[in-house]
Amino acid sequence: MTASFVPPVIPKVVPGGAGPVGRSRRPLPVPALESGSPRATDAVYALSAVDKSGRVADRSIVRVLGWGPGTRLDIREQAGIIVARPAVDGVHCVGDRGHLHLPLAVRRWCRLTAGDRVLLAAAPAAGVLVAYPLAVLDRLLADVHAAVAGGEAA
Repeated sequence: MTASFVPPVIPKVVPGGAGPVGRSRRPLPVPALESGSPRATDAVYALSAVDKSGRVADRSIVRVLGWGPGTRLDIREQAGIIVARPAVDGVHCVGDRGHLHLPLAVRRWCRLTAGDRVLLAAAPAAGVLVAYPLAVLDRLLADVHAAVAGGEAA
């Protein structure tokens, strides 16, 4: 078997780095995006799983709030939603590694089990963290989904 050498095809370059000869480079068209409506809040969001001991895997949301390990918290359930805020006399606290631990009673009231996900919404200005179980989000968004899909809400 004999190999033959095929010379590479290299386009000529115009001095000054303007690109290959015979081609003018125009910028690609980029559509202008509407700015939309400004955000109404400074909330920070994260989606995280809850483990078997109630520990929330995502620690970034706790850091956004400035809650370090040992920060005492008041954690309550309100209408199926979990609300956590710092409290000097809080019974619960941020774990040694910066994890939020949801109390068993709160997890039971919200029907959360190991592996369930929650939408975490932090309001840094207010110092509040709200955890929405996905079942609550389903209920809150049912009408919106039905409207988009052209159906009726359940």
